[in-house]
Amino acid sequence: MTTKGPESEHPSVTLFRQYLRIRTVQPNPDYGAAIAFLEERAHQLGLSCQKVEEHWHHDPFEAFKDSEGYIYARGAQDMKCVSIQYLEAVRRLKSEGHRFPRTIHLTFVPDEEVGGHKGMELFVKRPEFQALRAGFALDEGLANPTDAFTVFYSERSPWWIRVTSTGKPGHASRFIEDTAAEKLHKVISSILAFREKEKQRLQANPHLKEGAVTSVNLTKLEGGVAYNVVPAAMSASFDFRVAPDVDMKAFEKQLETWCREAGEGVTFEFAQKFTEPRMTRPDDSNPWWAAFSGACKEMNLTLEPQIFPAATDSRYVRAVGIPALGFSPMNHTPVLLHDHNERLHEAVFLRGVDIYTRLLSALASVPAMPGES
Repeated sequence: MTTKGPESEHPSVTLFRQYLRIRTVQPNPDYGAAIAFLEERAHQLGLSCQKVEEHWHHDPFEAFKDSEGYIYARGAQDMKCVSIQYLEAVRRLKSEGHRFPRTIHLTFVPDEEVGGHKGMELFVKRPEFQALRAGFALDEGLANPTDAFTVFYSERSPWWIRVTSTGKPGHASRFIEDTAAEKLHKVISSILAFREKEKQRLQANPHLKEGAVTSVNLTKLEGGVAYNVVPAAMSASFDFRVAPDVDMKAFEKQLETWCREAGEGVTFEFAQKFTEPRMTRPDDSNPWWAAFSGACKEMNLTLEPQIFPAATDSRYVRAVGIPALGFSPMNHTPVLLHDHNERLHEAVFLRGVDIYTRLLSALASVPAMPGES
């Protein structure tokens, strides 16, 4: 067998080596580079090429805009839209020469999707944040499929818990008593029964919104080593979203009761626990609400004040005594955050810039209050 130097290498070998250089190994395969490589080859050969995306109609990071004006991308609703709308509103205000009695600060903080523990939770304690002397904050909201705009004045507290059950192990061919699975099943049943009660309470009252009740979902089950071995330990993880009017200490005691009633060796631990729910008053006794709602009224916007059903960085801001509202100006838009085919119409996006321009003007013009320098 003979080999040739690089200068005389066969084009097919060169192509082969180029493809091999693309890292497509798990757990972080560069599929984007591989697709681009293959699409280029197809173009050179005059072949048609079609990408088939499971669930998504378009690459979620291509920011594809269809003929109707919908922009498809991860972050289109949650919440890169708001980031750019803020920036464009500030650009417009500066270009028009506006000046206000209050300073407008923009903060871009990481890790909100994983709890904000290395983001806003830390930032509100830092001297850089305190130096902002913030009087009020705007944060993200949700889309609204109707003509109205949803605004959030509080939110549920995330409690992520892991219940661990221990019991007698043994061979799976025997009727072993006091197993980890039996006791874990009792806890799961208690929690899911509570879930059903809260669900029925929500459905029975048309005036209640999702954020006004406590939700819970079983999100993970762990345990076992083999089909024929009864495990000594098993665990179940739950995502609770606790309504702001719930007595937190009493609710934690309820969790303890459910575990105790299941039997010995059943415990739970928190992966996340927020216990300082605060509300920003959505009435005109609150000057910030008066300014916000007044500006919306001037724009003929219909507002629907609600409690946010999930969690945002607003909870950390409110916890240090700063009122905050969650608002994303997206009406006539289905709620698609974290969903397949997340999208936003360009007209809704551009109108959001107009809305924020008016809102920032109104909020930055709120007169000084007692205790403010």
